[in-house]
Amino acid sequence: MPANPDDFTVTPYAVEGEIDYDRLLEQFGADRLTDAQIARFPEPVHPLVRRKVFYAQRDVEPFLEAATSGQTHSIVTGRGPSGSMHIGHIAPFYFAKYLQDQTGALVYIPLSDDEKYFAKDKSIAEISTYTRENLREILAIGFDPNRTRIIIDTTDADVIYPLAAAFATEVTQSTVDATYGTPENIGLSFYPAIQATHLLLPQLVEGPHSTLVPIAVDQDPHVRLCRDIAAKQRYDVMKPGALLSKFLPSLEGPGKMSSSSDTPSILLSDDRETVREKVRTYAYSGGQSSVEAHREHGGNPEVDVSYQFLYYFFEESDERVEQLAREYRDGALLSGKLKEIAATKIADFLEGHQKRRAALGSLDEELRPYRITANERQIARQRVGYSDGLLI
Repeated sequence: MPANPDDFTVTPYAVEGEIDYDRLLEQFGADRLTDAQIARFPEPVHPLVRRKVFYAQRDVEPFLEAATSGQTHSIVTGRGPSGSMHIGHIAPFYFAKYLQDQTGALVYIPLSDDEKYFAKDKSIAEISTYTRENLREILAIGFDPNRTRIIIDTTDADVIYPLAAAFATEVTQSTVDATYGTPENIGLSFYPAIQATHLLLPQLVEGPHSTLVPIAVDQDPHVRLCRDIAAKQRYDVMKPGALLSKFLPSLEGPGKMSSSSDTPSILLSDDRETVREKVRTYAYSGGQSSVEAHREHGGNPEVDVSYQFLYYFFEESDERVEQLAREYRDGALLSGKLKEIAATKIADFLEGHQKRRAALGSLDEELRPYRITANERQIARQRVGYSDGLLI
């Protein structure tokens, strides 16, 4: 972590320090999500939006117009399978499912197993194991297979690589260095072209339409670079829009929940007792050092991890989260009780997810309806100038 508390780093490959989200908007050149834009989301507006966990955006207006007027629109949100999934990973997928249910959105879910091999000290076999495990978690969410495509970079290389090769000519190495820092290897140098393929693939299959990318703010560089490619107008695509979210905090306090941290994350596979123990033992408290002091001075829900979990994702009722914050500040609600409430809500959510995951059949069978079809692959390749594997 940087020595100066005012310093922080936010990139797709590193998040360090205490993050100033306002300064990030200045650095990245994104715009704050406004109340007027929030009001245009289909009712009921998801808590992640109405509570401004998704706090910034790029070109969200075209997506909202398409989503509320019956036009074709899509959502892209993916996963880098380098480990078991935790509760911070799953929120964007449930948000995408929510919008799909409301508006009939197409949802494209890329799994960047190649990038994780480039970026992590893990074998191909390890990445493959995590890919299959992560796929089961994603399938358990229950996306509509008729309106959802799941793409795995190495498995679907016949469509991913030709598109990425076309987009790679639009990006210079100096642009990659300026956007990401100096890559550790040539795989990471090339990966932005693959990420652009992920974000533009719905349009390359379905034709030009508005696409929204709901992601944590550290992934915004991928969107910025892809938007630059789309702006050159060589491929008849619209610039993808983005919703940028704050990070679900780690149990230890401010920052990003990470599977690689020394403090454990709450995994999607954790049972109720494990969740309770992790929250009780590790969740950073905004309360006072004694019951007497807490009763007198109250706690701070803004830094209390248990409250933040409820606020971000696990408590649907706005009235309830406001009540909890008020009682915590007043000292009527103790930290231990707040931890119990959060642990119960998280465990309830996980049990529902785990029940759906357990009901899945074999992975190959379950995944088949979500695979990009041969016709869709051909259409996408043709849109960038390929036919039957050859340049036109």
